[in-house]
Amino acid sequence: MTELSPHPVAADEADRIFALKSYRVLDTPPEEGLDTIVRLARRSFGVPIALVSFVAEDRQFFKARIGLDVCGSAREGSFCTHTILGRDVMVVPDATLDERFRQSSLVTEEPRIRFYAGAPLVTGNGFVIGALCIKDVVPRPHGLSADERLSLLDLAALVMDKLEIRRLSAAEADGRRRFDAVAGSSADAIVCANGANRILSWNGTAERMFGYTAEEAVGQLLNIIIPEQFWPRHEEGLRRAVAGLPTKLVGTLVTVPALRRDGTEFPIELSLSHWMEGGEHRFGAIARDITGRLDYEARLKYAAEYDALTDLANRTLLTSRLVAVAEGARAASLIFLDLDGFKDVNDSLGHAAGDEVLKAIAGRLHDAVPEGGLACRLGGDEFVIVVDGSADPMVASALADRLISEIERPLELGERSVYVGASAGVAVSPAETWTASSLLEEADLALYRAKSDGKGRARLYTQELRPTAQTRTSVSSGIRQAWERGEFELHYQPQVRLADGFVAGAEALIRWNHPERGTLAPAAFLSTLENSLLAVPVSEWILRTACEQAASWRASGLPGFRIGVNLFAAQFRAGDLAAVVERVLGETGLPGSGLELEITENTILRNESRIDATLRELRELGVGIAFDDYGTGYASLTMLKDFPVTRLKIDRSFVSGPGCGDGDRMIVEAISRLAHGFGLEVIAEGIETAEQARNMRSYCLEGQGYLFGRPMTTSDFTCKYASEVNRVPRRVA
Repeated sequence: MTELSPHPVAADEADRIFALKSYRVLDTPPEEGLDTIVRLARRSFGVPIALVSFVAEDRQFFKARIGLDVCGSAREGSFCTHTILGRDVMVVPDATLDERFRQSSLVTEEPRIRFYAGAPLVTGNGFVIGALCIKDVVPRPHGLSADERLSLLDLAALVMDKLEIRRLSAAEADGRRRFDAVAGSSADAIVCANGANRILSWNGTAERMFGYTAEEAVGQLLNIIIPEQFWPRHEEGLRRAVAGLPTKLVGTLVTVPALRRDGTEFPIELSLSHWMEGGEHRFGAIARDITGRLDYEARLKYAAEYDALTDLANRTLLTSRLVAVAEGARAASLIFLDLDGFKDVNDSLGHAAGDEVLKAIAGRLHDAVPEGGLACRLGGDEFVIVVDGSADPMVASALADRLISEIERPLELGERSVYVGASAGVAVSPAETWTASSLLEEADLALYRAKSDGKGRARLYTQELRPTAQTRTSVSSGIRQAWERGEFELHYQPQVRLADGFVAGAEALIRWNHPERGTLAPAAFLSTLENSLLAVPVSEWILRTACEQAASWRASGLPGFRIGVNLFAAQFRAGDLAAVVERVLGETGLPGSGLELEITENTILRNESRIDATLRELRELGVGIAFDDYGTGYASLTMLKDFPVTRLKIDRSFVSGPGCGDGDRMIVEAISRLAHGFGLEVIAEGIETAEQARNMRSYCLEGQGYLFGRPMTTSDFTCKYASEVNRVPRRVA
């Protein structure tokens, strides 16, 4: 293995040394300007040691130092020897853990350096002659942040600016021309002024930045580039500097406003230095226009706080605003809006049209919010309105009603009129202790009540809604536990041929065997389950369990038995429904004709863009497709034409609902004729009496309802319809 040199040397080392010597910094007295920079570095980074170090052939010389007694050290084993090999800040979080330095005398002996960071001092022609470095006797495992690295590089640039001025001073007798030579090649504005506040030099970048030529600026007061409101502060700082007193700006990098010739203000990053020249005070200002950078930062902040689609405030800004209002102990009103029917629009017309609807509604909300209010989009089709300083429930409720009316106005998308509605939950809090999360939760509970009451309305939060939150939370957490504990089971309700009463199949219905509340029907938990992360695994469990049981019953005496299984919308969103069904049929041995999947119109409307291909794949497997609760929707005719349906299930409201009469029978007859025209079968739900069964016999092949049997457990269904002693289809009396 080749042995490494004790100190790496660049290929152009001779040229580098020549560049270093041209600055005449070796073995020369300290300089006040550089001392100022190392003091600034020590304060800025909170370290005990800061140095301006120049690396010569065999040693390093400390031109400016603080916290260290020696003027230099051997080059071998030094940190700066490695810093000069690059153009970026070199950081050593813990020297005792770094193979390059752990044996160095600087580490093993006083001052026992543990942390080091150095920014290279780069000449105009690209040679690195040394480093501005900071050191600590304790390690810093996290090193320096990106901003700290930039700050250290900026300070190193200041060192080189001063060194460049010094180099020109040594080469030319006229200090003024030397300063101008450096300033003329700088990408930053460089301005020199005297103790009387008069401009002495003005480089080309300053001409472009401020709008004055050098001839116009030289001799003028610096006030021409300082906004008038800052004149007193500037003049006071100048007097303090001339008097030898400390000032806030000299030796620091600050952001301040500046003034162009046309009177416009703009932000600059300013580095100000002070020195004596020929017995007179001199002030050098290096200025950089940071308008672009601040604009970029502002755009980033806007993107972080505002919704990209609607330009309304997002959840981040909403939360910060609510926290500020709450911490200020001010009253607030909050309206939580959720669109009604938006998913139907989004799924039927496409996401682009849905985005246009959201943008149009956002514009209406923005225009309708009172002055000082904040309109936010939480995501999806949810919006929040916050009114600071008002907790009047009547005013807030009236505003909610007005917002709903604004949303309900028709939206024109090209030549199409689109209609959506909204429901709103309203919560108010007086000027007392409250939190952002509590106010949002209260409005959400009120919105839940508005949805439950029929949508298209606003509801105000009241204390009696609190149990609703507890119930929702209890059901949600309980469903997870029920799944893990195996508390779900399937019940089966028979479906019979109305002509002869034989059992043709059954519908599988989920039940929850709650350890405290007993057997729960789907109405108590199904909506929560369908919107949870368990929707897909539970639905697949239902499918598999039902198919396994149907196959078993077919083998036990019901050879043509068909099982009906309700589909969840989440199964279509998963994208693999047909593949799952095919796999389950293969593994359970149930033929496709033995399975009928039941689907509602709402599920189709909300998944129309992806559902057609899936249904056709299912039909290719021989699986039946039934429309559940048929006759209660509004898009039925289009669905019958466009989707591969095999059977219609007439909703119970037309069979045994309250006040069921001639009008309902006419609807049943119309559905029957419609189905016959499309070649579909029909089954009636909710048959409870023999008379209803006789009435439906003219229109439907099959029926389902309490007359034939309530949903029952697997064992009860087996005993009644598929026992070992019964090898033929059972007839229901």
